[in-house]
Amino acid sequence: MAKTKLTKENYLNWYEQMLLMRRFEEKAAQLYGQQKIKGFCHLYIGQEAVVAGTMSAIGKDDKLITAYRDHAHALACGVTANEIMAELYGKATGCSKGKGGSMHMFSKEHNFYGGHGIVGGQIPLGAGIAMADQYKGNKNVTICYFGDGAARQGALHETFNMAMLWKLPVIFVCENNGYAMGTSVERTTNVLDLSKIGLSYDMPSAAVDGMQCETVHEAMTEAVERARSGNGPTLLDINTYRYRGHSMSDPAKYRSKEEVEEYKQKDPIERVKTVILKNKYADEKWLEEIETKIEKIISDCVEFAESSPYPEPSELFTDVYAEPNYPFINE
Repeated sequence: MAKTKLTKENYLNWYEQMLLMRRFEEKAAQLYGQQKIKGFCHLYIGQEAVVAGTMSAIGKDDKLITAYRDHAHALACGVTANEIMAELYGKATGCSKGKGGSMHMFSKEHNFYGGHGIVGGQIPLGAGIAMADQYKGNKNVTICYFGDGAARQGALHETFNMAMLWKLPVIFVCENNGYAMGTSVERTTNVLDLSKIGLSYDMPSAAVDGMQCETVHEAMTEAVERARSGNGPTLLDINTYRYRGHSMSDPAKYRSKEEVEEYKQKDPIERVKTVILKNKYADEKWLEEIETKIEKIISDCVEFAESSPYPEPSELFTDVYAEPNYPFINE
């Protein structure tokens, strides 16, 4: 497949998207330290290129589903920083009405289906969403993210078998940051190229550099075209890196400072910034304006979350079950 042509707009959008993700997560870490955000909190710092490179390759009606490291995915789909921060605060104005917190963000409006706390639980759900689109006869594609730890779940193999059998329009993305919580990939498998998991299902698969938006965009574009044309799923093992621990309670002492520093030299935001300046897509003034714009978004979302109300006690009993909607019963 010929390489897709990348434009000035691609780079400017990637930079702004990733910087918003980074600054949001940095603020979330600060607020967690101040105990304004409670519960679990998993940050995406370092992995931004995976989502940014995805968004430039898919359409507005395509769907995303992921695990519990989900703030950046929600932002990329168009959920506002206000709604996401309010959800972290457990406020009624949050995208899950304050009931989901960090790990369970949802937005039907923006085709974002979570945010799932059960390791690997979203993998069969992603295939199910894709099956619904296939049944409806549209050309929508579902992007289903999971971590390298979730690649050990039996549900993944059951899902892969069914997805290939039925040629479902789903792209399985392993966000492989090298560590399942605190256990490195090397200690859990003798097959370090996780894209090979797809081989036994004859699923088209590829290992991808996840520290560059360009390589993610390229691989995702090919996978999306395959799914839309009715040729079924793809597995992408996207190799990335988180600069922080698994969660806010993880000091990450299982990694050396040298290893972390090595990956920081590959920072995806700095790489895109370098291309922007080298090609004169924008100047330092534009970069400063984007920084100022995002600082305002972050300060506003904190103020919004702080001033929002907590859910009413009665909300404990809503959204537990779906309201029945079977029009054919009354026909």
